Amino acid sequence: MLDFYLYPVSYAFTTFPIAAVVFTLPFLVVQYHRHGYIHKYRALLLYLFLLYLMNAFYLILLPLPSSVHNAPPAAESYVQWIPFQFLADIARETGVRLAHPSTYPLLLQERAFLQAVFNVLLTVPFGLFLRYYFRRSWLPCLLASLGLSLCFEVTQVTGIYGIFDYPYRLFDVDDLMLNTAGGMLGYLIAAWLSLHLPRIDRLDASVDLSKKRVTYTRRGLAFLFDWALLLPAAAVLAALRVPFAYVWLIAAYFIALPYATNGQTFGKWLLRVRLREAGGRPSIRALAIRYGLLYLAVGGPHVLLLATARHASVPLLGLFLAMTVFAVDAVFAIHLLRCVFNRERKLFYETRSGTAHVISMNRRDAAEAE
Repeated sequence: MLDFYLYPVSYAFTTFPIAAVVFTLPFLVVQYHRHGYIHKYRALLLYLFLLYLMNAFYLILLPLPSSVHNAPPAAESYVQWIPFQFLADIARETGVRLAHPSTYPLLLQERAFLQAVFNVLLTVPFGLFLRYYFRRSWLPCLLASLGLSLCFEVTQVTGIYGIFDYPYRLFDVDDLMLNTAGGMLGYLIAAWLSLHLPRIDRLDASVDLSKKRVTYTRRGLAFLFDWALLLPAAAVLAALRVPFAYVWLIAAYFIALPYATNGQTFGKWLLRVRLREAGGRPSIRALAIRYGLLYLAVGGPHVLLLATARHASVPLLGLFLAMTVFAVDAVFAIHLLRCVFNRERKLFYETRSGTAHVISMNRRDAAEAE
């Protein structure tokens, strides 16, 4: 029976790196926006929680039937509604005799007992995380554990919501009870565990966000979110054949908007960063220099190359622009790598404009700083 559980666990660990990659983007956005930085201990706990959830769902889903056109289960009903039926199953199958303690270890070899224990242990980490990390009280923990168990059971009895023709596991009310009990057991264990681990609500107590640097990872994410908004707008303007659409777009979004919002675009707001000029609000001049150098000097050749790609009658111009784009990209890439690996160096458009990124302080952070 142990192999029945080891297979889903091994599969969860094998696919965890893929899930972790998918999870990383929303994780970074939420952590940066909520806390202003990434705390390694908090990150470790959240990735462990992700790994636990993967193990839990693989355990209740795997192994799958060999075909989606599976046979119906050999049972009169897909639902077991009798509470504490697992006790009757244990009593019926067990070789344990209360008057003979030497038979007690036999419980560890019996299917009904091990299945009941597994159903309790399955949600112990869930209750532990709810209390320790998410700081929930007993009632939300009770309801969430019941809800998670109900999700497990509905997923099974519906054949993973209709993917399979028939359920390949039954809905069991005992599983709901045991899973919920496991969540509450985890909640109780978390009370003791909290005495020996750092308090989650105090992880940021000694952190001074004003002294933390804005990483290139964070800046890159803000860049991606900004252009996720701008590219559709640029496509619309290009379709309408608006003259100098790219220039107007850059001026409106990266110069006028940050000036009006004290150094923020949507991407910067989402990642909790803003631009500063000598410790204060960025001026129109500084923003024009910064983004003129970045998006006109570096980005401009790319736009010209795309614009001339439609005109096959001037191949030499296209070749010249392609070579220019390659040269500009190569120089900028080398410059960027030097800045990434040497924290003392600044990007050329930051030096010329006198601007820099800082972490945006919310009201709570400002109050704590004072």
